[in-house]
Amino acid sequence: MAELRGGGIGVDLPVGWEGEIFDRTPTIAGRSLGGPVGDTEVARNVVHLANFALPGERGDFGSGAVELMNSGAVMVILFEHGPESVDTPLFAREGIPVLTADEFHPQQMQRTLQGQSGRQIFFRHLGRAFCLYVVLGSHRQRQALVPVVNDVLGRLSIEPA
Repeated sequence: MAELRGGGIGVDLPVGWEGEIFDRTPTIAGRSLGGPVGDTEVARNVVHLANFALPGERGDFGSGAVELMNSGAVMVILFEHGPESVDTPLFAREGIPVLTADEFHPQQMQRTLQGQSGRQIFFRHLGRAFCLYVVLGSHRQRQALVPVVNDVLGRLSIEPA
């Protein structure tokens, strides 16, 4: 098992998984848009977890990686939104989600890819707002792949805001 930590988020990855946590504090022309919180900036964390080799270059929602997925592959993306989002209706769902196979559909992909399936859920946890985006390498194998996703989600730890 590999331990991954950063930005108040942690996960103990199962054998064969890899991941990365990025700090995506928004900027324009080198100026942070995160806004001050005391003496610090508001970090917008992005977490990529996968049971396949992740390419070095990829977009926040997996572009560059999802195209490489085989039928048994899974990619879990956790995208943190700013504190202004926590109390909005979009993020009303509380707690790290547990997913079911019936929730996955090819039309829930950021970009439809042949045979793949996705699920996007917005939620809040301990005063932090997140978008969870999961891609399955095979819609047909979702019954077998979703428990793998839930195992990884169960290994997530998120510190309070």
